[in-house]
Amino acid sequence: MSSNFKNIHIGQFIHLRVQENGIDLYRICNFMKCTEPEIFEMYSQEHLPTNILLRWSKILEYDFFRLYSQHLILYAPPSASIKEYTPSKLPQFRKNIYTKEMIDFILEVIEKEEKTKRQITDEYGIPYTTVCKWIAKHNK
Repeated sequence: MSSNFKNIHIGQFIHLRVQENGIDLYRICNFMKCTEPEIFEMYSQEHLPTNILLRWSKILEYDFFRLYSQHLILYAPPSASIKEYTPSKLPQFRKNIYTKEMIDFILEVIEKEEKTKRQITDEYGIPYTTVCKWIAKHNK
């Protein structure tokens, strides 16, 4: 399964991670506090509640929320014109954190000639110079 951040089927990603780690189903059931059929049902779900996803992230030692963060970075529409600063009580995060997985995804798209550097810049809002730096670094 390739890392497709556009269409996220979280149950499939969880099942893949369980298989990769070889975690015993009995241990999963105990940790998740549910039955085997309920676990198999979760594998078939495209979406799961955040509290369940958090438990999966803990037992499988993998940040499943990152899949959604990458989706936002790649597919969220660009911000409207400059907004006035409005203080928020919510935690503030840097918008553009490019993970290795995301950089690899972009480089693969360019390498396979599915999109040009300019298309990447236009569609994903990644600065052109950043894409060029990734390509130069990747080719070394």
